[in-house]
Amino acid sequence: MLNEKGGGRKPKLEISEEVCLCLFYLRQMPTFEVLGLQFGISKTEANDTFHYWLGIRRKILPASLLEQVEKNDSDYAIAIELLKEFKLIVDSMEQPRERPCDNQEQKEYFSGKNKQHTFKNQFITLPEGKDIVDVEVGEKGPTSDISLFREQQEKFESLQMFEGDKAYQGGENIKTPYKKPRNRELTAKQKAENKEFSSKRIFVEHVIRLVKIFPIARQRFPLNSRTYDQVILTICGLVRLRIGALILPF
Repeated sequence: MLNEKGGGRKPKLEISEEVCLCLFYLRQMPTFEVLGLQFGISKTEANDTFHYWLGIRRKILPASLLEQVEKNDSDYAIAIELLKEFKLIVDSMEQPRERPCDNQEQKEYFSGKNKQHTFKNQFITLPEGKDIVDVEVGEKGPTSDISLFREQQEKFESLQMFEGDKAYQGGENIKTPYKKPRNRELTAKQKAENKEFSSKRIFVEHVIRLVKIFPIARQRFPLNSRTYDQVILTICGLVRLRIGALILPF
């Protein structure tokens, strides 16, 4: 009987299966109808289960080092001070999104470079890609990299040094490759330095590739745009877990 202890509808999935469902969707991005069929539940239950566990994952997996320490002023101050020992690497990525319904929003998110509406995410990593130090997600696609960088830069000490590609030329405290002079060639030394510089920047590109392993962070974003930040930040947390930068307390 329903009013007896233990009565009522039993959950169709074990907790471990629900956790797996959420990760499976992030990794494979099926429709919720197909996801439901694979786990023996309805489309609606699959949708609800995914979003429920997405929220939990987001809470327990900090997307960046700064997010991980931000709730403790002392830890945050120590982290900011220690980061000055490194030249942090910065780079961005764009991801297609559904065309917004609002005309003004369409203009704001239309990327002339990619000829489509996009979100832009920007990553700051440790040298050799050992951790995601900070990440900004869900920005308007046409926003320039240097503009995003200047906003992110405010989180760090004024003497913090960075490295970035040519998109960041003109920024303060950021080293970028030599730009080819007009009607002239770079010197052999400059070319060699650019080559060495590029070899260091490969690591932030590797971190971004790890994020893009998840189709939902690479292909046209299929969910409501209001969930975009939550999804991408959750994936960043999973990437940090994978590369060993994040150790869970249990």
